[in-house]
Amino acid sequence: MDATSILEDAGFQVLEAMNVAQALDVLERHHPKVQLLFTDVQMPGGQDGFDLARQTAERWPHIAVVVASGRAAPRPGDLPQGATFISKPFSAEIVRQHVRDSMPDEKQPNMLKE
Repeated sequence: MDATSILEDAGFQVLEAMNVAQALDVLERHHPKVQLLFTDVQMPGGQDGFDLARQTAERWPHIAVVVASGRAAPRPGDLPQGATFISKPFSAEIVRQHVRDSMPDEKQPNMLKE
């Protein structure tokens, strides 16, 4: 399963973007309703998922941040405070647990709590 399917199965409505610029555009338009950013480190373009995570945390601190990668591990300063990192490959249960740990209970979809 990919992250999109895992998050949809957990009760999230997923908005997708292919690169940091698209993701920031989506967040700009939908940030009041967005509860979670789940991003891969590797993204096309000049910025990566660490950049997206930091910008999201700075601009919209209410959004929980989870970053995943099978190639890059975070170095000091890569992740914003409170963000979670998941190494690939990951299972659906690992993703759900990291998301549970990253989000306040009242913001979690009911299906995630089950």
